[in-house]
Amino acid sequence: MAKMTPAAPHLPRFKGEMGIARRDITPPVGIYSRNWGAALDDVATGVHKPFFATAMVIRPAAGPTLVLAAVDGSWWQSQQDEWRIRRAIIEESELDISQVMIAFSHSHAGPSLASGNRDRPGGEHIEPYLAMMSRAVAEATREALEHLQPAIISWATGRSDLAVNRNLKDPEGERYLTGYNPGAAADDTLLVGRVTNARGDPLGTLVNYACHPTSLAWENRLLSPDYVGAMRELVEAHTGNAPCAFLLGACGELAPAHQYSGDVGVADSHGRRLGHSVCATLEGMPGPEQELVFTGPVESGAPLAVWRPQPLQLAASRTEARCITVPLEIKPDFPTAAAIKRDREASRDRVIRERLARKLRIRELLGDAQEYPFPVWIWKAGDTLFVGTPGEAYSDLQQALRAAFPDLAVVVMNIVNGSIGYLPPDKLYDRNLYEVWQTPFQRGSYERLLEECLGAIKGLIL
Repeated sequence: MAKMTPAAPHLPRFKGEMGIARRDITPPVGIYSRNWGAALDDVATGVHKPFFATAMVIRPAAGPTLVLAAVDGSWWQSQQDEWRIRRAIIEESELDISQVMIAFSHSHAGPSLASGNRDRPGGEHIEPYLAMMSRAVAEATREALEHLQPAIISWATGRSDLAVNRNLKDPEGERYLTGYNPGAAADDTLLVGRVTNARGDPLGTLVNYACHPTSLAWENRLLSPDYVGAMRELVEAHTGNAPCAFLLGACGELAPAHQYSGDVGVADSHGRRLGHSVCATLEGMPGPEQELVFTGPVESGAPLAVWRPQPLQLAASRTEARCITVPLEIKPDFPTAAAIKRDREASRDRVIRERLARKLRIRELLGDAQEYPFPVWIWKAGDTLFVGTPGEAYSDLQQALRAAFPDLAVVVMNIVNGSIGYLPPDKLYDRNLYEVWQTPFQRGSYERLLEECLGAIKGLIL
């Protein structure tokens, strides 16, 4: 019988060229930033931590160039506003629509990004801010393209218990509350990408984690990237100030246990907590062109298994890029724009009016059709899969894709190239749950999305 030599788990990598550049996109004080129905104030009175846009360009030995921009932003309420930012990159860089993803951090303590809110208090700042953001992201992309260099992305999986399940049964009724449910499990997967140059020096860090940035809520009046800010500061200090880019995972049902605070110290604590987990994951990784190899036993007080880092010859990687559309059925009872407008005009409740204003923007984005061509961006870069959607998928999506492709680093991102609605699993549609009644999509939409993603990914890797 042949001897079986033990092997360490495969460490997914990409080898090619990369460029990383950043711009400060901190919003102006006084901008309209009422993101919570319960908020009593409309405008921000100060800044907690700066907002950044970090552009990463991936150029392979063969295949399309990829541009991934990690942006501190809340969510889009208009397709026109979103397209304005993305178009600037596509046109200036002469790229195809499939080659660009803009991933929002989804901070709920950021400004409104809806030009339609120009008539609100502080709304006069929104359009100039969107113009500045567009220039900044395009400039960062241009700089990243101009400074491409040989690089390797190495991925490792860590753990963080910051995120918890946030679908709590109301003890006084049949509805579900959006907040910490201590009786439910949560996906604690932390995916960390270390970007190094040919000498092994750090160029950047990619952090993919699923947890709603809702530490700060209606009592807060400061512009803040939420926990992402403190996480980023800690990781960058650990890596010699190499830019850290946060990529929000599939967090439809995930958030911190302690949230909805007016204290920015809560957000900072959450960020440090996640940041230490990122640093621990980085410390456990072998060198960019090394692997841990079993070198044999050594007899001592116990028979010892010895593993040592050994050189690894990496071949240049290739890339693939697809943008697919998945036709998702709209709920038959999702109201028309006219009906939503009537209800909003009739209501004197500020919370209800805000809720209806957001529903109206979703309906306007959907149009009158009974199906919506839901876009999904899928990239393969070496051993890495990037999957981005404008929806808010539950963590079921990332868990299913990672289980299906265990030899790849699967980076799943919510709020990419737009924002449209939640994607809860079918089994939750019988519950009185915020994510279920907020979404315009009919039950079964998540399952259809997953099926289409699996098929498209298999087409890329086979």
